[in-house]
Amino acid sequence: MHASTPIRLIAITRSQTPGSVSAKKPNSSVPALLTRIENGPWSFATAAAEAGSVTSRCAASAEAAVDSAGGTLDILINNAGTDEFGFFVDMTPDRWEKVIAVNLTGVFNCTHAALPGMQAAKYGRIVNIASEAGRVGSKGSAVYSAAKGGVLGFTKALAIENGRYGITVNAVAPGPIETPLLMAAPEALGDIGKRIVDTMIGSTNLRRLGHPDEVAAAIAFLASDDASYVTGQSLGVSGGLARI
Repeated sequence: MHASTPIRLIAITRSQTPGSVSAKKPNSSVPALLTRIENGPWSFATAAAEAGSVTSRCAASAEAAVDSAGGTLDILINNAGTDEFGFFVDMTPDRWEKVIAVNLTGVFNCTHAALPGMQAAKYGRIVNIASEAGRVGSKGSAVYSAAKGGVLGFTKALAIENGRYGITVNAVAPGPIETPLLMAAPEALGDIGKRIVDTMIGSTNLRRLGHPDEVAAAIAFLASDDASYVTGQSLGVSGGLARI
């Protein structure tokens, strides 16, 4: 299961001056990714996709980020994520809608704002942050698993539709990553939450939690020209949890 970092969206464009960065830096726990961006020929803007604002307000925020980047983006990273830990029988429609809105509808809003400019430019890199939960399921996170599974299906369909425009679309599927969302499971669910985290760690071949920088490295690869012939794929960063 993946717990998202504070970055909600990174919209990146090539800059005339290598190393220049436009817009304000987000408060991020993936400094490796930002370092790679700053050291390359890109500038970036951010848009929020918080719960309760992922419909019209998030769409407006995404469109503003595109506008601030000059209307055309080279790279879009959809990184919104939240969860409501609990067994499915305890889920309510409101909790379902919150998780779907942030994890799946937020991806729709930001991609819908960025894609037309990419198509016009005949170039683009889209990286969606999914989760191994979307590929193999995660106990106590049925709704989250459903949402991230939707992100994976969306990634494949978008890759098929947009290859003719020179746009690649891929996903990163983190496993158990040491982030505040995952580490909150024991507090939210008590002993069950602790056992869920321990079971997830035990399900990895490396028997440890991953680090956000390790996820950032995978994102940077898929957003780079080194991955120019990679599209429609999901890259697991999970210590071998899924092996798909």
